[in-house]
Parts: sequence; C-alpha cells; structure tokens
Amino acid sequence: MIDNLAHRRVLPRTAPRRTWPGPQRMALAVTGLFFVLYVLVSVRRHERMLSAAYDLGIFEQAVRAYAHGGAPIAELKGPGYNLLGDHFHPVLALLAPAYRLFPTPLTLLVVQAALMALACLPLTRWAHRTAGPVAGLVVGCSVGASWGIVSAVSYDFHEIAFAVPLLAFGTEALAARRWRAAVLWVLPLVLVKEDLGLTVAAVGAYIAWYGRGRRARRLGLVVALFGVAATVLEMTVLLPLANPHGAFDYWHQLPGTADSAPSSDGSVPGLPLRLVWPPVKWLLFAMLAAPTAAAGLRSPLVLLCAPTLAWRLLADNVHYWQPSYHYSAVLMPILFAGLVEVLGRRADLRRPAVLRRILLGCAAFAALTTVVYPLHDLFLPSTWQTSAHVRTAHRLLDRIPDGASVASSNRLAPLLVSRTTVGLVCREPGPYAATPPDWVVADRTDPTVRTPCAAAQTARMLDVYRAAGYLTIAEEDGITVLRRP
Repeated sequence: MIDNLAHRRVLPRTAPRRTWPGPQRMALAVTGLFFVLYVLVSVRRHERMLSAAYDLGIFEQAVRAYAHGGAPIAELKGPGYNLLGDHFHPVLALLAPAYRLFPTPLTLLVVQAALMALACLPLTRWAHRTAGPVAGLVVGCSVGASWGIVSAVSYDFHEIAFAVPLLAFGTEALAARRWRAAVLWVLPLVLVKEDLGLTVAAVGAYIAWYGRGRRARRLGLVVALFGVAATVLEMTVLLPLANPHGAFDYWHQLPGTADSAPSSDGSVPGLPLRLVWPPVKWLLFAMLAAPTAAAGLRSPLVLLCAPTLAWRLLADNVHYWQPSYHYSAVLMPILFAGLVEVLGRRADLRRPAVLRRILLGCAAFAALTTVVYPLHDLFLPSTWQTSAHVRTAHRLLDRIPDGASVASSNRLAPLLVSRTTVGLVCREPGPYAATPPDWVVADRTDPTVRTPCAAAQTARMLDVYRAAGYLTIAEEDGITVLRRP
C-alpha cells in the first residue's frame, strides 16, 4: 500500500480560473460606478458655485412648485413665468415627491446622475451578450464617459436626463425586433421635450421599414404619425397657451424666419448649406463619429439622430452646433446602440483583430475626452477645496431669512432657490415693482457677465436699488447684499 502511494502522481495545484461577471452583473457595476462619478462631479461643481440660475435655479423653481401642488412657475425666467411655456416637459412633475422630501438642488443633480448612468445598463448588457465581456466593459464605460453625457451631467440640470435612459432601452428593443417594447420605451419622450416627438416619429418609421408583417408596419406608421402630431400640438398649441407672450419662443431660430442669420454676403444660406456650414459643424460630426470608432455609423439605428441633428444644425443658435452643453446627451445612447447592433449583425466585425481595433478606438477616444471634459475634475485638487470666495458667499447669504424674496445674480441664485423666492437682479422694474424684493444680492466676480445678466446692467440696477433706499448690509469679496428699508 505504501508502494502504491509512493507511485501516485502528484498533480500541481493550479490557481482557480478567473471568470468575467455575467452581462447583468457587469451592467449593474458599470451603471453604479458612473452614478457615483456623476454625483461627485455635479455636486462638487454646485458646491463650488459653478451652477447657475440658468439653468439649475430655473428647473428647481419649477420642481419646487410641482412639489407644493402648483404650476411650474419660474421667477428666474420672468415674473410669473410658467415653464411649460418655455419647453414642454411635464415629466418634471415626477421629481415632486423626491423634492418634497429633500428640498435642495442636490435632489435634482442626484436624480439626473441616476438617469444618465442608467443608460449604461442596457448597452453594457447588450454588448456583453453580443460580442463578449470585454466588449461589454468597453462599451459600457465608453457610454458613461461619453462627452455628450458628461457635458450634460456637469452643466446644471435639464429635462433631457429622462430621455437618455429611455432611448438606451428603446434602441436595445428595436435592435431585437421587439417592436411593442420599443414603442413603450420611447412614447414617454413626448412628455420630456417638444422636439423629441420627432424622434418618436423616427422610431415609428424604423419599425414600419424593418418590421415584417402588416401588424408591425401598421404599428410603425401609427407611432410615426403620433410623434409628428405630438410635436406639432406641443409647439403650436400647448406651449403658446402657457407662454406669457402667447407664442413658441424659439420659432425665430428656425430658417426662413425674419430673424434668420445672414451669411457674410448678407443672404440667408440655403437649407443644404446650413447643415454643414460654418465649419464648427464639421467638428460636431467628427465628435459624434469618434466615440464608436465610426463603426456605429454603419447601423440604421443612427438615423434616429437625424431629427435632433436637423433642428440643431438648421437653427441660428451657435450653441446648438458645438460639442458642449447638454444638447448631445440624447444622441449618445443612439450612437452606441448603433455600434452594438452592427457588431451583432456583421460577423466580420466580430473577428478578433477587427473587434480589437474597434474597442481600442472606443476606449482611446473615451480616455482622451475624459481629459478634456469635466470627469477629469475628480482628479484635480481644486475640486475638493472650497475657496474663500465660496465661504464668504454662504456666510453672507445666511443673513437672508427663509421665505424672503430676493433679486440675485446668476451664480448666487441656486444657493437660495430652495428657501426663498428668487428673481434676477438685472431685471426691470426692480424696486418699483408692485412687490419689490426684500433683499438684493450680486456678485461682481460672477463669470457669466453676458447672459442672463450683463455685468453693466447688474451694476446699473444695484445703483437703482440704492437710489430707492435699499440699505447696504454687506459688501465683501465682490459680493453686495442690500436690504429693503
């Protein structure tokens, strides 16, 4: 027996084989990671006084009004201004219960972070199942770090946060030919913003074109007609009804209106030229192609970007043409859905060498834009420091009692909205209004010196308030605090 034991082969011990997490677990992990990153970026920017009346303050006033059972009046937009007359976003009422429990601008920022991060979940899971765990991880992280979403997260709060996850889940369902599920995901877009009805129409057209059978085509046509009708109804009836001027405020930015911007020779460019000129629009095109290493452009799903791109490129607002602000957030889930769809449909793109190049391109561009866009704030020491100016602002604003009415400059307003009634300091008639503000606060170091309040106009209105008898309570580090006598 001893001899038998001696002659037995002793097998070497091997380390247990490492395995990737499954699609759902990986998707949840990526989603959770970017939720935390988004919260840190947006909350720290607010705490450093980098948020503003335009737009965090405006949206908080609307949500605050919803939370107390009222219409979404935003005094920062104008006296008695119903925000449903600016853009059609009744979806904001969903934030009312959370804001009633936690009446702070941080509630809006945290909810926005959760909604934006949620877009990573279906796209990570889908990419994992389509092209493997490495693809799932790269796609999920590229979505989370995409410049369009990061720009929106770091730029106050906007209603389109609701559209981003809806489009992510909706495009996943479209690619799987689950037409009814796709429709259910995208139909709420008409309650997020008036132009998104056209995206709903594009989804309907996609279903009508690619659906097999009379029932699918009929569903697609109905959805397409509904989306167009919703946009027309909102822009021509519902928005003018709530708007204090009785009209849709953004008609003048569209081509063919009296205010359309002329070209250098004095003429208004034709529609084809307006889509590609001036050259800053080429930069936008490049920035939309690069996140998916241009591979996603081979998918018909990217045609869903057309409605949003069309109104942006045709409008006269130069901010719409740039790869910044929050305007491109709704395009990110569509672009990455196009990438995953084409990987699932094209076997040649899943060949190891080709897939590796695509994923390396996605990862490299995500890393590059992280250096440029605000996720890199998390690595800067200044992000985690509170400046003396910010501490001074909080100390001076603490003198204003809860429930007071305040005329404020842009960057100070978000610090006051949750506990006071706030309007802009630069707006007439100031102290001669029927109900003049109890307090006036202005920060002459506010970097937003042109919009919404020009620095010269703010200085002029401070003189008007002083001439009307307002008392100077404090003037420190560029911040002025006045009180009505």
